Amino acid sequence: MTTSTTSPVAVLEGMYAAEAEYLAAGGPGQASFAPLAPFFATDVVLHQAEGLPYGGTWRGHDGLAAFFLAMSRTWARFDLAEQEFLATTSPLVVLTRVRARARTTGRDLEFPILQTITVEHGRITEIRPFYWDTAAIAAAC
Repeated sequence: MTTSTTSPVAVLEGMYAAEAEYLAAGGPGQASFAPLAPFFATDVVLHQAEGLPYGGTWRGHDGLAAFFLAMSRTWARFDLAEQEFLATTSPLVVLTRVRARARTTGRDLEFPILQTITVEHGRITEIRPFYWDTAAIAAAC
């Protein structure tokens, strides 16, 4: 559980660990969003690129639960293979190399995501991922 004195990096690392457990347990329908919820503010906002199958703005815990459902419908596998923290104060900047497999096409894809993540009072309040090539990701899906 996070507190107001928890560093932004610790919050993000805790969320990534909870996310990995959630996905390993089967994601939506198989696992509960509850272990992830404490890492996010109740009014969290996630901005995804419109060109993606799960594009749009997702708000609050219900929105994030719906986002994870959309992600699980899109990807059979979505591994955060390598991560580099480029800024460790809020907003954090994280460069991640993703290895994924599209559920409908079976295509494997590797791509980078650069995210800015705002943490306030020990909770993630905003996430903005930036993709190099949303068209390639959408085509693979």
